[in-house]
Amino acid sequence: MKAYCISAIASNQGKTILTTALLWHFRHRVRPFKIGPDFIDPQFHTRVCGTPSVNLDSFIMNEDQIAWMFAHYATQEVAVIEGVMGFYDGQNKGCSAYSVSKRLGVPTILVLDGSGSYITVSAVLKGLLSYRDDNTIQAVVLNKLSSPMHYALIKKQLEADHPHIKVLGWIAKNLPSLSDTHLGLDLRSLDAIANISQEVLTHIDLEALESLNPCTPNTPSHYPFPKVQKQPKSIAVVHDENFSFLYHDNFMFLQAHFQEVITLNATRNEPIPPHADIVYIPGGYVESDETYARIKDADIFKASLIAHAKSKPVYAECAGLLYLGKSVDDKPMSNILDITFTLEKRFVRLGYYYNQADIKGHAFHYTRPTPSTLQKGFDILSKTPQGKGEIGSWQEGKVFGTYLHTMFRAYPEVIMEKIR
Repeated sequence: MKAYCISAIASNQGKTILTTALLWHFRHRVRPFKIGPDFIDPQFHTRVCGTPSVNLDSFIMNEDQIAWMFAHYATQEVAVIEGVMGFYDGQNKGCSAYSVSKRLGVPTILVLDGSGSYITVSAVLKGLLSYRDDNTIQAVVLNKLSSPMHYALIKKQLEADHPHIKVLGWIAKNLPSLSDTHLGLDLRSLDAIANISQEVLTHIDLEALESLNPCTPNTPSHYPFPKVQKQPKSIAVVHDENFSFLYHDNFMFLQAHFQEVITLNATRNEPIPPHADIVYIPGGYVESDETYARIKDADIFKASLIAHAKSKPVYAECAGLLYLGKSVDDKPMSNILDITFTLEKRFVRLGYYYNQADIKGHAFHYTRPTPSTLQKGFDILSKTPQGKGEIGSWQEGKVFGTYLHTMFRAYPEVIMEKIR
């Protein structure tokens, strides 16, 4: 199969615009992937090509699990994997574009910013190539170039210094479609995505791109995850504009392990069905003025959640946790849990975390529990196993909420134990 990992030397170097263009170009035969725990890029991928994007996170999962995930979901003719930060970034945590592409046997296309430079671009590439001999870099695309002459100058240098690396083309700086469109913020305008993609691919040799070495994954011969019995129960999954941080594989895991999965939209005031055995509320946004406005009048949904929580389990992450509480600043929530939060101007947690059961996950939030709320919580989230940290979970009866996002297939106990 054809598969490509799109990486760069850092964030904001052009990975997203090249990934977007390729997903649009291959849109009828592509599966998108995202390295790392990010929720935003996969939503955008899915919008561009119409096929759900899958996260590949080798911190939360081990290498065999990542290989299984890729093989399980790479069912289209083409796979496009968007990297995270720079090519080697995250390697200290075991999750980088380098480590994932290497384990999967996927060639990497490196996006290099050539603005205001030419020979130095070759030196940067040399550093990336020599840092690890077993890297997967096979090709480069030059970004933010001023003219065909600028491209020819850099290409000549790269081909002389690195004859085994294919120079696939270039992306012009100041693309007209990007002048009034901030890529990634507006998921609705497919016309804008089409225009941007066409401009990005204007000077890229797609035949040369498709001639890169094919993907040769080493797929595990066994199912490398804990085995879980299917439950003869129903689970209601809240999934909408507010509660949108739902890993595709988490949803597929629930479909495989529950007799019935019901999806509902809280922002449309859809109620939880009375027969649902458990409710899962993913993360997202409910605390800002804009996002709170979408949920504050959802009285039917709120009433049904309160009724459900009186006797049945609820599992909630991040924004779901906030909604279970009494309030965020002056914004009333459902008042199911006797906890309150404040919204800060900068993030309170960011990155990978372990809980006290050594479950790996990540957290990214701007809210802070009030002092009295901290006293009611449990389960310290720390940057190292059993390390120092702060409380990150709360529970009353069968209602559980946490700041930790994780992947159910790797840690099925986090949700399956809640229904016992």
